[in-house]
Amino acid sequence: MTVLLFASLLVCFILGMPIAFSLGVSSMATLQFGSHLPMTLAAQRLFTGTDSFPLMAIPFFMLAGELMESGGISRRLFDFAHALVGFVYGGLAMVAVVAAMFFAGISGAAAADTAAVGAVSIPAMIRKGYAKGFAAAVQAAGGSIGVIIPPSIPMIIFGVVGGVSIGKLFMGGIIPGVLIGGGLMAANFFLSKRAGYGKEPFQGFKKVFVTFFAAFWALLMPAIILGGILGGIFTPTEAAVIAVLYGLIVGFGVYRELSISDLPKIFAKAAVSTSTVMLLIATANIFGWILTAQRVPQNVAAYLVSLTTSPVILYALILVCLLIIGTFMETSASLIILTPVFLPAIHKFGIDPVHFGVVMVTSLSIGMLTPPLGICLFISCNIADIQLHEIVKYIYPFLLIMIGLLLLITYVPDLVMLIPNLMTN
Repeated sequence: MTVLLFASLLVCFILGMPIAFSLGVSSMATLQFGSHLPMTLAAQRLFTGTDSFPLMAIPFFMLAGELMESGGISRRLFDFAHALVGFVYGGLAMVAVVAAMFFAGISGAAAADTAAVGAVSIPAMIRKGYAKGFAAAVQAAGGSIGVIIPPSIPMIIFGVVGGVSIGKLFMGGIIPGVLIGGGLMAANFFLSKRAGYGKEPFQGFKKVFVTFFAAFWALLMPAIILGGILGGIFTPTEAAVIAVLYGLIVGFGVYRELSISDLPKIFAKAAVSTSTVMLLIATANIFGWILTAQRVPQNVAAYLVSLTTSPVILYALILVCLLIIGTFMETSASLIILTPVFLPAIHKFGIDPVHFGVVMVTSLSIGMLTPPLGICLFISCNIADIQLHEIVKYIYPFLLIMIGLLLLITYVPDLVMLIPNLMTN
């Protein structure tokens, strides 16, 4: 069964079939031709794969991100970030990263982060003389932080599949997200200084305060979400509902840039994004069930354990796998398929699953910056109106920074576990 499962999946990939359909077709082909199990099992697994209360957070966070984006949030965040850090070398590139970090606390998705902030930042950088490829690379790298800083949709998926506290995963992503953002800003500074991208004049503290108060309601949303989860006021799923209500109140009552006529389009975009993710989860559930039935996770865990008795080497092996897989498989699909595969080995070595979850999501986020999948790359290229080869040479320094910081949070667990541990004490 296992050989047929992976062979049919490979054929689907070669044919260019979308990942969700590839997982479903290969799973059903395996059930039909490689087993005596009834095909009704496929329908059952499709349903049970999405029948989970924590997964309800996904459509609500998707909707909250769309509401905040359509309500003028990204522009206000960009203006505040510009006033805050725009005066250093490569100021607009710094702004792109800082604004992406702010928006990450709203959207929970890298693609949404890249698109929302990039629509403002990339044209602004190009107008100021930044190379198109550099501007697109900066925003793609900054947008990838969207799945690390909470709320994070991939962390929700990991938590559901692995049976790990989503609240702790959210808390664990704060320090790594800030570290990666700081690393990208440092790279921006040196690259911009070398390329001669000038710094913007400091706009004064008055401008900082004015733009801060203009963006205050947008900045308050992540604080409400994280504060409510930390304080035990609501669960991550309930926090997603609060985020939607907050987005409606801010969009209609505070910024007043939303109208009733905007809602159908916003709901439609959120529905499409949610359907894509949920279909992927549903079909991947069948795929994962077959792997589990064939004891693939247990066999992989046993093989990894036989290779080494060192957690350091085990993590290195897993990181190499994740970095390679992340280049050609979508993050959510990778999490659903690989989490059950790696968790048994992680438990045998006594590694905290919260730490592993943050490391795994961070590893896969790097794949958003590498062809052939590279979703953040393609979005940035589309905004900048350039071809993929024009961005590739600019993305390497950011990839090296992210890989270096990935190794740091992997082998210094306290950088991930500090806040979750404080949360439980």
